[in-house]
Amino acid sequence: MRFLKGHGTENDFVVLPDAPPLEPELVRALCDRRAGIGADGVLRVERRDGGFFMDYRNADGSVAEMCGNGIRVYARYLVDAGLAEPGTLPIGTLAGERVVQVPPAGDVTVEMGAPTALAASPTVAGLPGTAVSMGNPHVVVELPDLAALGALDLSRPPAVRPPLPDGQNVEWVVRRGPRLLAMRVHERGSGETRSCGTGVCAAVVAAVARSDGAGLDEPWTVDVPGGRLSVTWLSAGPVLLSGPAVLVASGEVDVDALTARPAPALSRG
Repeated sequence: MRFLKGHGTENDFVVLPDAPPLEPELVRALCDRRAGIGADGVLRVERRDGGFFMDYRNADGSVAEMCGNGIRVYARYLVDAGLAEPGTLPIGTLAGERVVQVPPAGDVTVEMGAPTALAASPTVAGLPGTAVSMGNPHVVVELPDLAALGALDLSRPPAVRPPLPDGQNVEWVVRRGPRLLAMRVHERGSGETRSCGTGVCAAVVAAVARSDGAGLDEPWTVDVPGGRLSVTWLSAGPVLLSGPAVLVASGEVDVDALTARPAPALSRG
């Protein structure tokens, strides 16, 4: 099976141009960083209704509505492969159609749709969170400084009370200056990742809301472990996300070998 490997601010993906509908077992095997290719998720290229549809799966095989870094990588693949022209490119997702601006080279910009404030008022490890939907659910928690951000243990899912009905991605943010945030994220179905496109959008939406609208229609910079992204929440509604989208490898994967069950370990007498 043919594949490509790409990333957006080190949030990395396996791109499958020719794959049939995906089984969770195959997704988990592809994303395995020891026995597979290794990735935070899988992007399957699908043609639907005369256009392109992004079938996105988390590393655990679960279906996700939208992925902001993933759709930039997906769009970069379509243009680089000659399947679409540089410029304006509409792409279908489970969260609805997203319009992507893809130059011949350089950063890719996505119109991410309008955010929705969720009615829930969850806490995360006892800290107040802001619940936001960017087509997928997020809870944003503000921390006082970078020391607190760096001290987080994200090796396990955070304790969200009450949890959102469909689970949640959780973002921890620190304000570092005017329209400048630092962020870490624990993604639903993938664990901590180096970046999350919908997550940085949710973080900016929460920051603007907490500032009584200050920063609306202005670009924000969000630093994540994997790099830097630009986010603008427009007063007309949509959120714009801009950042790199890089394809780094391509090849063939042996699906039978990938999904073969390993022999049980020998016990010692």
